[in-house]
Amino acid sequence: MSTDLITVVLVDDHAIVRQGLRALLERERDIEVVGEASDPQSAMRLVQALSPDVAVLDLKLSAGSDAEGLALCSQIVASQPQVAVLILTTFLDDQLILDAISRGAKGYVVKDVDTSSVVSAIRDLKNGGSFFDPRSSTAIVRGLHGTEETRGHELTGREKEVLHLLALGRSNKQIGEELFISAATAKFHVGNIMRKLGSTRRAEAVYAAGKLGLV
Repeated sequence: MSTDLITVVLVDDHAIVRQGLRALLERERDIEVVGEASDPQSAMRLVQALSPDVAVLDLKLSAGSDAEGLALCSQIVASQPQVAVLILTTFLDDQLILDAISRGAKGYVVKDVDTSSVVSAIRDLKNGGSFFDPRSSTAIVRGLHGTEETRGHELTGREKEVLHLLALGRSNKQIGEELFISAATAKFHVGNIMRKLGSTRRAEAVYAAGKLGLV
């Protein structure tokens, strides 16, 4: 193994998580944490200034968003392609994993994995490889299979109307009011949309629809 230090930037909105990761990684003689950030803006400034080998990102960087890390991943890959992005998150979701890969992430690890997996992931990314823990790998296979299947599903005209409002962040009640249907009927349509797009949450359905050009 090379004696060169692997430089790492940690991006997580919880200070205690960053501190724990730093303590874990700095036990390794070949890894150095060169910076920490809690939000996308500071993270981009750090990555641009330090050009680390690996940026370790959480997907959820604020209470208001489940996937700000995806947008940050895209920004890092576009502006600093030499920096390998590792997603380290609590979310084990097929669509989010596929989205992360499509945006250039080289690895995806769930936070409760054995600590040695995080270290292995960072080393693999530094060496130009990729790393997905066993559960993420399984989710990728499921997600790819699901993506192929969902392309064969057609949304009804009403479901497309509901999807459009869903993408605007409308609640079931608001969708019902705008389309002159009950909230229960709106909920039924949302459920069908999520099923057809292979999603388990409303935001995931919007992501999937965007990838298929539906919104």
